[in-house]
Amino acid sequence: MPAIAVDPARVAVAGVSSGAIMATQAHFAWSDRLRGAAMVAGTPYGCAGGSLETALGPCMQARPYLPDPDRLAGAVRARAEAGVLAPLAGLRGDTVYVLHGRDDATVAPALAGSVAGVYEALSGEVGGIRIVADTTRGFPHLLPTLDRGVDCAVGGEPWLGNCGFDAAGEIMAHLFGEPPTPARPAADGELRRFDQAPFAPAGVDPMLAGVGYLYLPKACAAGETCGVMVAFHGCQQNADKIGEVFVRDAGFNRWADVHRVAVLYPQVRSSYLPLNPKACWDWWGYTGENYDTRDGAQLRWLGAALTALGAPMP
Repeated sequence: MPAIAVDPARVAVAGVSSGAIMATQAHFAWSDRLRGAAMVAGTPYGCAGGSLETALGPCMQARPYLPDPDRLAGAVRARAEAGVLAPLAGLRGDTVYVLHGRDDATVAPALAGSVAGVYEALSGEVGGIRIVADTTRGFPHLLPTLDRGVDCAVGGEPWLGNCGFDAAGEIMAHLFGEPPTPARPAADGELRRFDQAPFAPAGVDPMLAGVGYLYLPKACAAGETCGVMVAFHGCQQNADKIGEVFVRDAGFNRWADVHRVAVLYPQVRSSYLPLNPKACWDWWGYTGENYDTRDGAQLRWLGAALTALGAPMP
C-alpha cells in the first residue's frame, strides 16, 4: 500500500449490494472523516440486527414487513452517543446517493426508501445532508455500466450490466462534484495489487482475501494531492470469484483519472465457517457482534488501510 498525498475533505465510500451496506456502515462509523456515500441495491443501516434470518427476510425482500427507518435512525443516534459511530454532526454537508433498479428481484426496490429514510430521519437534527434517491431506472440486481458486463435485461454474473447508463460516473459526480472534463474511453492510471493482511486488527480475522486492489491515477502516483474513494464489491463479485472484472470494468477508474481520486477495492474471501460462501461483506454479524460499528473487524481493517494510504481514520 503506497502512501499518497490525500485531501481529507475528498474521501468517500460506495458499494454494490452487500458492498452498499458496507458503504453505509463505513459512512456512519466515520462520517466525521468522509464526505459522503453511494449505495447501489443496498439495504438500510442496522437492518439485520445481527440475524441472518432477518437479513434474508425483511432486509432483502421487504417481507413480512418493510424496515422502519425511524427505528433504525434511533439506533444510529444511540450508537453515536455511545461513541461506536461518529457523532451525528459528522453527517452535516455530506452527500448520500441511493441507486436501485426497479427490476431488482434480489433486493426489493422498496428498500431504497428505507436506505434514504434513515438519513432523512436524521437530517432534521443534523441539517445539510444532501440525499439523492435514484430509483426509476429499469435494471436488475447489478451495477449498470455504459457498455460492459452482461445483457442489462438478463443480469447475473459478474453483476455488471451493459445498460447504457454510467453508474460509476454518476456516483463520482455526486460524491466529488461535476467533472471538469469527460472521462477517456479507458483508464490510463495504474491498477495495483496489495497485501491486505497487514491491516487486520491484532488477533482478529476480518475474513478478507489475501490481495486487494488500488487504482492510482497518474497524478496521484506523481505526488499530487488526490481524493480517495473506497469501492466495495457485492456478493460473488470478489476477485477470487470473477477475476479483475469489477476492479477494471465497473467504470470508476476512468472517472478517477478526471476527478483525481484513488480508488481502493478491498476484497472479501468466501468461507463456510463462519458461513459466508458468497464472499459478502459483513452486514449480519459473521465477524462478531460489533460488525457494523467502529469496533467491527472489517471496519477496523478499513480504517487501518485508509490511514496507511494517507486518509487517517480515528
